Amino acid sequence: MMNPRHFITLFDLSSEEFRTLIQRAIQLKTERNIDYQPLKGKVLAMIFEKSSTRTRISFETGMAQFGGTALFLSPRDTQLGRGEPLEDSARVISSMVDGIMLRTHLHQTVVTFAEHSRVPVINGLTDIYHPCQLLADMQTYVELRGDIAGKTVAWVGDGNNMCHTYIQAAMVLDFKLNIACPKNYSPDASIVAAAGNRIQFFDTPNAAAKNADLIVTDVWASMGQEQEQSLRVTAFKEYQITQTTMDAANPDALFMHCLPAHRGEEASAEVIDGAQSVIFQEAENRLHAQKALLELLLCPNHTKITSTLL
Repeated sequence: MMNPRHFITLFDLSSEEFRTLIQRAIQLKTERNIDYQPLKGKVLAMIFEKSSTRTRISFETGMAQFGGTALFLSPRDTQLGRGEPLEDSARVISSMVDGIMLRTHLHQTVVTFAEHSRVPVINGLTDIYHPCQLLADMQTYVELRGDIAGKTVAWVGDGNNMCHTYIQAAMVLDFKLNIACPKNYSPDASIVAAAGNRIQFFDTPNAAAKNADLIVTDVWASMGQEQEQSLRVTAFKEYQITQTTMDAANPDALFMHCLPAHRGEEASAEVIDGAQSVIFQEAENRLHAQKALLELLLCPNHTKITSTLL
């Protein structure tokens, strides 16, 4: 049996594949054909150790629109949290379904699942990476501004899983990444080192935003970090994206946020609801980008489907 193809990080796509996937997502969005059901009879198991709005709705809707079915499995619905080895869970679940999407805490959980699964495994989010969100972000940029190669992106805020994934995207899609993080909240040093001179660090949001084409942020305290909220509010208070930050960027710069957003914390309401903000188009594109991803991973003839777009 051939080894299944997984999507654990952005490095599982070549530059060409990433761009093809974006174009396919745009095509699926603009030319919806309800009779095209490539996943008819297929089942995606969605395992959520961390809850989600956009991840669940987008994968479930995507499977339904493609004629397939999605199973929602919370920690209460599986043996994952009750001591069954991950290896055994992966073998059992993958023997009954056609794909597995995990949204979990430890990145190693997804890696282990993939090693022991006979079907494709998708990383729906871990503490280290959030690759599905980057597919949507990059689709949104391409729709509005064209290819991102050679452009400059500013990441402001926590050096978290989104920041790590932007670092990988900079390498795969060939753009520059300016990062402004508070002290002690920098991204993982080994992930940064791999990107070499594509990455530059700045002390303030406005400095990072200078000449940027895209400005991105995330919540100050991610899920599971709520107990750190007051500490983080103090540490991040100088890292709010304001209209002044946006004005430091290029005039046609876009603002993105993976949501949920807290107006008045990581970004001002003026920015979140402003003319440069594309957060709701970005959120919708989770659906279209993931449909392109599901097609790539779960359709055995996906090379024929995607090669027409090269």
